[in-house]
Amino acid sequence: MTENSKSSFIATRLRNYFLTGLIICAPLAITVWLVRTFIEWADGWVKPYLPNFYNPDTYSPVAIPGFGLLVALIVITLVGFLTANLVGRSIVAFGESLVSRTPLVRTIYKSLKQIFQTVLQEQSSSFKKAGLIEYPSPGLWSLVFIATDVKGEVAAKFDERGMDMVTVFLPPTPIPTAGFLLFVPRDKIIPLEMSAEDAAKLLISGGLVAPDYRPLANAPPRKIAQQKTA
Repeated sequence: MTENSKSSFIATRLRNYFLTGLIICAPLAITVWLVRTFIEWADGWVKPYLPNFYNPDTYSPVAIPGFGLLVALIVITLVGFLTANLVGRSIVAFGESLVSRTPLVRTIYKSLKQIFQTVLQEQSSSFKKAGLIEYPSPGLWSLVFIATDVKGEVAAKFDERGMDMVTVFLPPTPIPTAGFLLFVPRDKIIPLEMSAEDAAKLLISGGLVAPDYRPLANAPPRKIAQQKTA
């Protein structure tokens, strides 16, 4: 083995070792960073409102991470428990009546409440299914999350024209938190069997991380385009 080939071999091995380590360490580091950021965000919101007597940071020279998040989880669960009885429902109804009399605030509150009720309902299938639509032009397909059937005045206008429409959310890559709200004919949507989590991975990775798929036994075979030869 010559000196050049030996140096090239060592450089290739070192590069492979680095890439292997990066594949292992990068997702772990990003996950830890995201979790830590979320915990610090929750602590920053909750701890300032805690009395010093109940705040563990008062007795510790080092800030205790996660205590604010724990308090928030306990308070949210306690509110849900109290709301389940008559007294709790009466208090919530009184509070909502005060909010409903406040301009602008009532609009924001009602909109957010309706969104959370729709998404978090146990029987709701909103945003739990993914599909494909032909967008932004014929021949180009985009991945969307299926929200729900069109409702309200929008649904009435479509019904007058005999159109069966579905509300879908078209997120961009690689940040799926923003996007476009589209009303698409039901027969123009190709539903996918992958979960919403797998669809999100596909979007965030820019198509690099595709979930495993096993077609049904009676499904027609996929047509593979053959490369034209000169």
